[in-house]
Amino acid sequence: MAGGSGARCRQVSRPGSPGSPGSEVRRASLTAPRAEACPASEGEGSRRAAQDRCSGAVPSAAWQHPFLNVFRHFRVDEWKRSSKEGDVAVVTDKVLKSSVYRIRGSVSASNYIQLPRTSTQSLGLTGRYLYVLFRPLPTKHFVIHLDVSTEDGQVIRVSFSNLFKKFKSSATWLQFPFVFETKTPRRGGDTWSRGDSLNEGLGRDDLAGVVPPSVRWTCLQLDLHDILMFYLSRRYGHLKSIRLCASLLVRNLYTSDLCFDPAVTVAEARRAKLSVNPVPREMAFPVPKGESWHDHYIHVRFPRDDSKVPEEPVEKNCSLPEAVFLGHVSRRLPHPVVSGKPLLSSRSPEGQIPSLPLPCQVPSAPRIPPEVSLTYKDPEVSSGGAARIRGQRPSAWNEVTDAHTVVSDRHVLADKPPGVPMALEAIRSCKLFLPDPVLRLRGVIGFGGHSTQWALWTKDGMAVVYPCHAVIIVLQIDTGQQRFFLGHTDKVSALALDGNDVLLASAQVQPPSMVRLWDFQTGGCLSIFRSPLHTICSLSFSRSGAFLCGVGKDRHGRTVVVAWSTDKVGLGGEVVVLAKVHTDFDIQAFRIALFDETRMASCGRGSVRLWRLRGGVLRSCAVDLGEYCPLELTDLAFAQTLDGHWRPLAGMLFVCSHSGHILEIDHRRMTVQHVRRLLPTRPSGVPLTEKQSFSMGSGIAISSLGVSTTTCAVGSEDGYLRLWPLDFSSVLLEAEHDGPVSSVSFSPDGLRVLSTTTSGHLGFLDMPSREYTVLARSHMAPVLALSTEQNRGQMATVSLDHTVRIWDLATLQQLYDFSSSDETPSAVAFHPTLPSFFCGFSSGAVRSFSLENSGVLVEHTRHRGAITSLVITPDGRFLFSSCSQGSLVQYNCAVARCCVLRVAANMVCQDGHPNPNTLAVSRDSCRLAFVGPSKCKVTVVESDSLNELLHVDVSTLHLASNHPDWAVAVCFSPGNSGHLLVSTSSNKVVVLDAVSGHTIQELSSVRSRACASLAISEDARLLLGATGRTITVWDYPTQASPSCQVYIGHSEPVHVVAFTPDQQQVLSVGDAIFLWDVLATPERDQSDPGTPPVHEAGSTVGQLEDLASGASGLPRQQVPLPSQASPPPLSIHDRPLEGGTFSTSDEEGPCEENHVSEVFLQGQAPTPPVLVEKEASGAGDGPREAAKGSQTLAVLPCHHSQTSEWSLQRAKAGLPTRPDSYKHFTARYKASTRVKSVSFPPVGREQLRLKAVVGYNGNGRANMVWRPNTGFFAYTCGRLVVVEDLHSGTQRHWCGHPQEISTLALSEDGQVLASASCCGNTAAHCQIRIWDVPKGLCRHLLSHHDTAVQALAFSPDDEFLVTLGDYADRTLALWSMTTYELLSSTRFPEPVHGVAFNPWDANELICVGTSAITFWLLQHHGTDTSFQVHREPVPEELGASELTSLCYGASPLLYCGSSSGQVCVWDTGTGHCFLAWEADDGEIGVLLCSGSRLLSGSNTRRLRLWAVGVVPELRRKGSSARSNSVFMERELTLDGAVVSASFDSGMDMGVVGTTAGTLWYINWTEGTSTRLISGHRSKVNEVVFSPSESHCATCGEDGSVRVWSLASMELVIQFQVLNQSCLCLAWTPPSCGRPEQQQVVAGYSDGTLRVFSISRTAMELKMHPHRTALTAIAFSTDGQTILSGDKDGLVAISRPCTGMTFRMLSDHRGAPISAIQSTNKEYGDLGVEGAELWLAASGDQRVSIWASDWLQDRCELLEWLSFPAPAISEAPGLPPPSLAAFCPWDKAILVCVGLGAHEEVVFYSLRQKQVVQKTPLPFFAMSLSLSPGSQLMVVGFAECMLRLLDCASGTTQDFEGHDDAVHLCRFTPSGKLLFTAAHNEILVWEVTGS
Repeated sequence: MAGGSGARCRQVSRPGSPGSPGSEVRRASLTAPRAEACPASEGEGSRRAAQDRCSGAVPSAAWQHPFLNVFRHFRVDEWKRSSKEGDVAVVTDKVLKSSVYRIRGSVSASNYIQLPRTSTQSLGLTGRYLYVLFRPLPTKHFVIHLDVSTEDGQVIRVSFSNLFKKFKSSATWLQFPFVFETKTPRRGGDTWSRGDSLNEGLGRDDLAGVVPPSVRWTCLQLDLHDILMFYLSRRYGHLKSIRLCASLLVRNLYTSDLCFDPAVTVAEARRAKLSVNPVPREMAFPVPKGESWHDHYIHVRFPRDDSKVPEEPVEKNCSLPEAVFLGHVSRRLPHPVVSGKPLLSSRSPEGQIPSLPLPCQVPSAPRIPPEVSLTYKDPEVSSGGAARIRGQRPSAWNEVTDAHTVVSDRHVLADKPPGVPMALEAIRSCKLFLPDPVLRLRGVIGFGGHSTQWALWTKDGMAVVYPCHAVIIVLQIDTGQQRFFLGHTDKVSALALDGNDVLLASAQVQPPSMVRLWDFQTGGCLSIFRSPLHTICSLSFSRSGAFLCGVGKDRHGRTVVVAWSTDKVGLGGEVVVLAKVHTDFDIQAFRIALFDETRMASCGRGSVRLWRLRGGVLRSCAVDLGEYCPLELTDLAFAQTLDGHWRPLAGMLFVCSHSGHILEIDHRRMTVQHVRRLLPTRPSGVPLTEKQSFSMGSGIAISSLGVSTTTCAVGSEDGYLRLWPLDFSSVLLEAEHDGPVSSVSFSPDGLRVLSTTTSGHLGFLDMPSREYTVLARSHMAPVLALSTEQNRGQMATVSLDHTVRIWDLATLQQLYDFSSSDETPSAVAFHPTLPSFFCGFSSGAVRSFSLENSGVLVEHTRHRGAITSLVITPDGRFLFSSCSQGSLVQYNCAVARCCVLRVAANMVCQDGHPNPNTLAVSRDSCRLAFVGPSKCKVTVVESDSLNELLHVDVSTLHLASNHPDWAVAVCFSPGNSGHLLVSTSSNKVVVLDAVSGHTIQELSSVRSRACASLAISEDARLLLGATGRTITVWDYPTQASPSCQVYIGHSEPVHVVAFTPDQQQVLSVGDAIFLWDVLATPERDQSDPGTPPVHEAGSTVGQLEDLASGASGLPRQQVPLPSQASPPPLSIHDRPLEGGTFSTSDEEGPCEENHVSEVFLQGQAPTPPVLVEKEASGAGDGPREAAKGSQTLAVLPCHHSQTSEWSLQRAKAGLPTRPDSYKHFTARYKASTRVKSVSFPPVGREQLRLKAVVGYNGNGRANMVWRPNTGFFAYTCGRLVVVEDLHSGTQRHWCGHPQEISTLALSEDGQVLASASCCGNTAAHCQIRIWDVPKGLCRHLLSHHDTAVQALAFSPDDEFLVTLGDYADRTLALWSMTTYELLSSTRFPEPVHGVAFNPWDANELICVGTSAITFWLLQHHGTDTSFQVHREPVPEELGASELTSLCYGASPLLYCGSSSGQVCVWDTGTGHCFLAWEADDGEIGVLLCSGSRLLSGSNTRRLRLWAVGVVPELRRKGSSARSNSVFMERELTLDGAVVSASFDSGMDMGVVGTTAGTLWYINWTEGTSTRLISGHRSKVNEVVFSPSESHCATCGEDGSVRVWSLASMELVIQFQVLNQSCLCLAWTPPSCGRPEQQQVVAGYSDGTLRVFSISRTAMELKMHPHRTALTAIAFSTDGQTILSGDKDGLVAISRPCTGMTFRMLSDHRGAPISAIQSTNKEYGDLGVEGAELWLAASGDQRVSIWASDWLQDRCELLEWLSFPAPAISEAPGLPPPSLAAFCPWDKAILVCVGLGAHEEVVFYSLRQKQVVQKTPLPFFAMSLSLSPGSQLMVVGFAECMLRLLDCASGTTQDFEGHDDAVHLCRFTPSGKLLFTAAHNEILVWEVTGS
C-alpha cells in the first residue's frame, strides 16, 4: 500500500540548449518509394533471372509482386541454391496435412537451413514483410537469423530466439527475445504484436525459456522496414539471407509488400467484401469447418503499428518493444506487503515556481442547467489495471435530480416531469409508494468506462463535462454539484461541445453507433440518429455548432470521416450528412479549425492531413513530413486567439508524436515550420553541446497536447503534465500523475489545464496558484462489494481492478487506496466497533487492515479457493468467511488481531461467485444463514457454535417456475429476526420463517433477473434488490401484492445494494458507485419542493428497453369508446387558409415547359384538443391507454386551428435518413451493371420470345392492379410489367423500364396504366411510363423524380396524374394526362408516405407523412394550376407514430393508417381527426375502403377486414351511436408484409401482394387464401427438368425446392428445409423412366444432400458426404450414382441405393466446384475404358475430365485443363464463374467459359487435345447452356443481358428483360424452351428458331 496525491507540481527551470528538451531537430526530406502490388498471381522470372538475382545484384522487384514463395522460387528441395546442415528432414505434419521441414538438434548453430547457399550471394528480396510459417518444437530452443541490407549497403543481422534473455543491439545487429506464455492468448483475435502487453516484461530474465508443450503453428509477420527504421534509423533495402536454426518445423517463407491477414481467405474476403488483404491460398493454414482460425493458430506481427513506450527501462532507452510475445506473460510476483496511509491533500504545491506568462481572463457567470433522464442497456464490462493508494481533496457533493421507474402489478413505468401524465397499463388495485419516487439520484462516483480521454470545459470554464459509462456528467468545479445527461444505452465513446455551450454531441459504443444531440442549457435531447459509422471514436464540433465531424470505423474496419449539419437541430430540423469519406490513412485525432469552420486537420501514424468541406464534398491533402513520416502522431491542436480573429499564430497547427516530437505546421502553406523533440532530463556525462540525432535517446511519449495563446500543455505516458512556452525553450511547470495522461485541454481563459489519466483520474492544474485539483477518481473495473462504517462515516469498495478503496460518505471523496497486483479483492466488511476492516482475496487470504495506521493487522490463509463473502455479527464478536471451495471459517474478531475459531469444509455452495449476500447474520447476532451445501439449499446455524438450526430446500418451495429453483442471496429482516429472505433463480424473493422454514410471503421481481443482492432498512419498511442493471424497491410491510419501484441508471449489472448507516441514503455499485437519497418515509407527503424537474429521454422502462432492442411498445388491444361530444359539421371552405395559395412557376428539370413550385412546410399548427373517455378500471391519457376490457371508440371533437404558415425555400443539400417505415420502396442492391445500349435482333426474326415470367416483385410497393369488372390484372417482376389473363394463364410483357419498377397505378376507366422505375446507372431520373392498356404500347415517358417514385394516383376524372417521390426525393408532381406536361411540383421538408385523390372531387388530394396530414386543393386559372394547401398535425393520441397509408371512405371520411398500428378517421370537410382505434400491432401499409368495409394490411403479415358502417353515424350523432362499434370481421395471416391489394366493390374477394413475392387470391366469403403467383424469396440457384419435360424443379437460397408444371408454370410441390440454402439440384436421367423412379437430389449449405421422390412427395434419403457447402451435383447417366462437389474442391461419389459415399476426389482441393456434368461415352472411345464421361470445373480455372464405370468402381482421369485467370477489374463483386459443359452435338467437344484471360467461349477437343475454336463475347460470362435440340448456345452476362449463339451459322442475338446479372441459363431437354434466372426472377423463353 502506498499513498500520495493525484498529481504533484514542481518547477523545472533549465536553459534551452542543443540536445536539451525543446531543442529543434533539423528537418530533412524523406523519400521512401513503395511499389504497388499487381493483381496477379506470383510471378517468378526465368531461371536465368533467378541466377542473376542470387549473384548479389538487386534488379527490379516487379517479379516479386504481389508475393513470393521463397522455398519454391529458390527450390529448397533441390539444395542447389540453398544449403542445409545437421538434422534437417522433410516430414508430414498432421495439423497442416502437408510436408514441412523439420530442423532439430541440440546445438542450433549446427542444424539449420540457409538461403542462399553461400554468404557471397544475396536473395535480393525487396518485399517489406517477411512471413515465416513455422512451429517451434516443444521444450526446445530455436533461432532465426536474417541478414538485411540497408539502402546504403550496410548489412544488419536481425535475430529472433527464445534463447535470448533480453533485447540487445548494436550498429550492425539486433537481438529480439521470443517469449511464450502459458495462458490462453487474448483475442484480437489472437493476433499478437508489439504493444499488446508486450512491454510488461521487457528486459525480464524470467520471461524467456523453452517452448511450451502446447505451442501452435505460427505465422510470424516481420515488418523489415519498420524494424530498421525504428531501432536503427536506417532505410530498408532488401533481404540478403535467411538462416533457420534448430529446433523448429517450417512450412515456408514468403515476402510481400502487402500486409496480409492470415485468418481471412480470398473467398471469405470476396464474399463478405472485406477491405483487408486476404492471405493467398498457398499461404493459408487449413481450418476445420465451423471453427475459427485463431482457435488453431497464432499470428505474430512485429513490430506493431500502434506501439507503446515500454514501462521499464531497456537498453538504449528505446521507446519500442524489444521482444516478440505469444500471448500474455504469466507473471508470478512475490507476495506484496500491503500497507497504507492517509492520502495527502491534492493541493500541495512543491517548490518555488517562477511567474508564468498568463493570458487575459475572460469572465463569465456559471449556469447550472437541469438534468435529463436516462435509458438502459447492457454494456460490456470494462477492465482496468492496478493502481496505488491515492488521495484527493474533499469537496461537497450537492444533490441532483432523480430518475426512476414505478412498478405495480408487473407493469413498469417511468416517472415524468411535473405536468406530464404517466402512462399506466392494465393497473388494477395497487398501492403506490408515498412519496413517489422514494429514491432520488444524488451523485455518481466514476469516470470513463469506455475511454478516459473525453473531458471538456464549458464556455465559462466553471464546469467540466465527462462520461461515466453510459452517463454524461456535468460537474461544477467550485461546488462539486453534478447534473446528468441520461439516455445512452451503452458506454459513451465520444463527446463534443460547441463553442457557445448550446449543443452537446455524444456517441455510444454499441455498433452501429448512435449519436445524440443535447441542448446543453436545458438538458433536453434534441436528436437521436444512427450514424453511418459502425463505431465512432472521435467527435468534433465547430465553434458555432453548425457542423459536427465524426471519425470512426465502418463494418469492414476502414476509417471513415463524416460531417453532419446541425444548424437546424434546435429549430426542429434534422441532422443531415453533408459528406462522408473513406480513407486508408490512420486517424488518431481530428479537429475543426477555430478560425474557419470548413477546415479541419487530422493526424495519425505517418500522416498529417488538412481537410476542407466545400460544396458538400470533404477533401483532404497530406502535409509533407519528410523524414518524419514514420512517426506515430497522437494528437493535434490549433493555436488559439482570444478574439478568434485571424493572426499569424492562428494558422499554426501543433502535432505531437509518440516518440516525443512536436511538429509546428503552417496551416496555410501546408509546410512543417519547426520540429522539436521533447526529451527527459539529460543523462549525466552528456555535454551540453552534443547534438541529438533523430533516434538518439528515448523521447517523451506524448499522448496529447493543448495550446493556448502563450503556452503548450503536453501530456505523456510517463504520467507527467508539462507546460511549455510556445518556443519550447524550457519547461515551465510539471504535474506528476500516478498513471499515463490520456488527454489535456486548456480552459477558455487559458488559466487552467484539465487532464485525464488512464487510471481513471480527472483533475485540473490551476496555473496562477500552481495547484492541482482532483475532480474525480474511479474504479477501472466493476465493483464487486461494499461495506459501510458508522462511526467514521466511511465506505469501502473492492473491484476487479485489484484495488480496495475507502471513501468518505459525507463528501464521497477517496481516502485510501489499497492495491495488489497479483490477487483480486473480492469481499470487504467493516468492524462495527473497532477501527479496522476485513478484506477477502481471490487467493483465499483474509486480511485485517487498520484504519489508524493503514497497515495489515493479521492475515489468515485457511481457505483454498477465492473468498466469496465476508460477514461480521452486529455485536462485533464473530467474523465469517466463505470461499469457492465450499469452506466456512469462523473468526474471533472481538480483539484487534482476530483469530480462527472453526474451519468447516463443504458447508457453503461451492459453485458460487463473489456475492456479499451468500452469508447473512441476524440482527441479534445469534444466527448465521448461508447458501449451502448446494445451491438449492439454505442453512441456518448458530453463530457461536455453528450448530444447524434449519435446513430449507429451495427447489421444493413450489414456486412458479418451469425449472428447479436455487438460492442466489439471503438476508435477515432487521425488524424481525425470525424472517429470512431468500432470493431465488426464478426472480422471486421468498420470506421464510427462520425457525420453521415455512413460506410467509413471496415478492416477484419485475425484471427477468434474480436479485443478486438484498438489503432492508432498519425500520423494515423498504426492501432493496439488485435485479440486473436495475434497483428494485419494495414496500416490504405490505403483505398482499406489495408495490415496488424500479430504478435504472447502471449500464452493467448491479452487484450490491445497501443502506448507509444513517438510513438516509442508498448505495448501489456495479460499473460505478451510485448514491441515492431516500426522500422520505412512506408516511410523508409525496411532494418534494426541493426536487428539480427531470427531463426525460424516454417514457417508460419498457420503451427504453425496446429502443435498445429494436422492438416497439405494446399496442392496445381494443377500439376506444366514443365520448359525448359531437364534432360540428364544417366544410373545408369554411375555414380560412392563411398563406396557403401558391402560383409560383419555375423552369426546372429536363422538360423546359415544366412549371415547378417548391413548397416547404415551415410551421406546425396547434394540436387540436382531444377529449378521451376513460374507463373506471384504467388510467391513462390517450386512446393507447384504454383498458383491455371491451372494444371502444374515441371520438375526437373538431375545433378550428390556425393554418400552418408555408414559405418557399430551396431544398437542403444531402440525402435524408430513410424513415423507419416499410412503406417506402428501396431498390434491391445489385452488383451488376446494365449496358446502355443493346443491339436487338430485327422484328420478326427473333429466335427467342419471352413466354412467361415466374415470380412477383415483393420488393415493390402498390405494384399490382386488378379490375374485377374488366378482368385486367397486372403486376411487376423486376423491370417488367406482367399482364396476365387469370382465366387462361397467358401473359403479356411490357418492357422498356431501365431499372426495377417501384409502383403501378391504373386509371379510373382502366384504359391507362402508369408504371414507375427508380433511377440507376443508365437513368439519371426515375422513368414513368404511360401505357395504353388495350394496345399494350407505351404512350409517353415522364421524368422528374431523382431517386424513386413512392406512389402514383390518377384523379377520378383521369385528367391528372400525381406522382410522389420517396424519402430522398420528397417531391410531389402533378401531371396533365392530356398534354403530359408537368403542371406543378412541390418539395417537402420531410418524407411523405402516401397520396390519394378524393374520388368525389378531382381537385382535392391528400398526403400523409411523418408528422402531419396535408390537404391540397387544386385551383385552375386558365392554363395555370396552383394549390391551396392546409396542413394538420398528427393527433397527440397517436403518440410518436407516423401516418403511413390512407384511403377515402364514404364522403367526407378519410381513413389513415399509422406506423404504430392505429387507424384514425378524418373529416375532410373540417380537416380534423375524430376517431382512432388500434387496428394492428405493427405498421399499416395498405388501406382499402369500399362501402361499409375497410381492409388493413400491415408488416405483421396480417390482413384484416373491418366493419366501419357505423363511422359516418359516429361523425354525425356522436354518443347516440354508442350501441354500435367498429369491429373486425375477418383476419388472415399471410407469408409476408402486405405491400399491395386490390378488391372488388363489395370487398368480398381480391388480390393481395406480400414481400415474400406472393400474390394471394383472397375470398372473405369463404375465408380462404389461394396462391396466384409465387416465386422464390431469394436467389434461384438451379433449374432442372424431368426427362419428359412435364415438370421442372428450382432451388434457392431460401432453402426450398419447388416443382412446377411446365405447361401452366404453376407450383405443384414444394420441399422446404429450414435454416439452410439449397445451392444445387439434379433430376434423375432419362434412364430412370418409370414414374416411381423420378427423383431430384438437392445439395445444401450444410454439406448434406437430400433425395426427394416426386411421386411420393417425400424425402427418401439424406446423406452428409461433405463438411462444407455443396456447390454442384449431378446424377450419373444410369441414375445409380450421385456426383457432388463442395466449396473446398472435394468431389464425392455416392450411391443413393445404399446411402454410402464410396469415393472422394481431392484433385480440385482449394477452389469451389462450379460445375459437374456427366454424359454417355462409347466404350473404348478417346483411348480409355468406361461407359461414362464426366467433368468437374472449379473456381481456379481448372477442368478435369474423367472416364468412369461406377459398377466396376473404375474412375480414370482423362484430361486436366488449366486456364489463366481472367483479368477482372470492373466488377470485383461479381467474379465470373468457371463453367464447362459437354457439347450435345459432339460429346468429344468441351465448351468452356470463364476460363481464360479474355471474354470468349472456348471449344476444346478431347480427341485432338487442343482448343479448336474461340468465339468472342462482349463480356465475361456468368452462365452457360447448350441446346440438346439444335446447335444453339446461350450465355448470360452480369450486364443483365443474354446472348444466343447459333453455332451452325455463327450468328448471335442479344436479349434483355432481367433486372440483375443473368447467373443461370438452362435449355429444356428438347431445346424448345429456355429458362433464365437473375436473382429470384425466372424468365421462360420460347425458342422459335429450333
